[in-house]
Amino acid sequence: MDCAHYVDGARQAEAALPPLDAARLCGGGGFVWLGLFEPTPEEMESVRQAFDLHELAVEDAQDYHLRPKVEDFDASVKLVILRTARYDDDREEVDFGEISVFVGSDFVITVRQGVASELHRARARLEQKPELLALGTDAVLWAILDQVVDGYEPVVAGLEHDIEQIEATVFSGAVAPTERIYLLRREVTNFYRAAHPLLAVVNAVGKSLDEERLSPYLRDVYDRLQLINEEVSAQRDLLGTILQANIAVVSVQQANSAARQNSTMEQLTVLATIFLPLTFITGFFGQNFEWLTSHIDGFWHFMILGIGGLLIPLTALALWLRRNKAPEVDPFASTHHGQHKGEAHT
Repeated sequence: MDCAHYVDGARQAEAALPPLDAARLCGGGGFVWLGLFEPTPEEMESVRQAFDLHELAVEDAQDYHLRPKVEDFDASVKLVILRTARYDDDREEVDFGEISVFVGSDFVITVRQGVASELHRARARLEQKPELLALGTDAVLWAILDQVVDGYEPVVAGLEHDIEQIEATVFSGAVAPTERIYLLRREVTNFYRAAHPLLAVVNAVGKSLDEERLSPYLRDVYDRLQLINEEVSAQRDLLGTILQANIAVVSVQQANSAARQNSTMEQLTVLATIFLPLTFITGFFGQNFEWLTSHIDGFWHFMILGIGGLLIPLTALALWLRRNKAPEVDPFASTHHGQHKGEAHT
């Protein structure tokens, strides 16, 4: 993407240098900054030979990592792997990228993977500060770390906005989509895995600095990263609480629905009970056989056979319900019994 030779904090040519020509300038004063974006294995092999990089470091830079790290493959070159992040608010997902940084005494090679790993702004910012650029390759590493942490802040803000929406929905008594809460918590967890290990990387880089004048700048990066880490941890815990609260709201709504169904059933039972005697009388006197029709010849015969025939089964039903009625349980009986038993034991 870009390749430049810097001497005393100034870029020596506006146009990008070919990587092989830049490699020949190493050791002649200043340093070279080579930027690569998703290079092919053949391109990485040519860069490895030109800058005499360790083959294991090159293989490590081509793999995708879940956690940032820093490794020293030899005495003069260290490999720093960083994870970049960008929040897509429409999809409510965090897009991750990766930057592998080879830092030597006279060269810096950045290998970017993914859409969220742009470094042009870091190079432009550092070129506008020649006093920092003159400090060498450690200044380049600081600028890259600073931009990565700057990119984390909009991610935290985007996640916070969506979490506040869900929180307002749940704690207002409405039900939020459980799947949305779960997926958002997964994104926060993945972002935490990218941000939290970077604290150890920044700390290790700070201990290995050759230029003490860069220490305040690196401490500023560490402080901002620590704040981001605390906010992401709080977001993850808050989403867990929101998920539990949402489940409770769902349970309450299900209980209310069941209560409404029970109320409806009670009303239907009352209606059925009202029409039960009429149904019985209609069914009893609708029987068309000779004894019944020949023995009902007046009002009192109707009352005795009809109402009397209704009272007998109702009385039997009442006796059966009374016999099978569940005994009332005193919820404090076991507690009182335990207290009396304890007092007697004492």
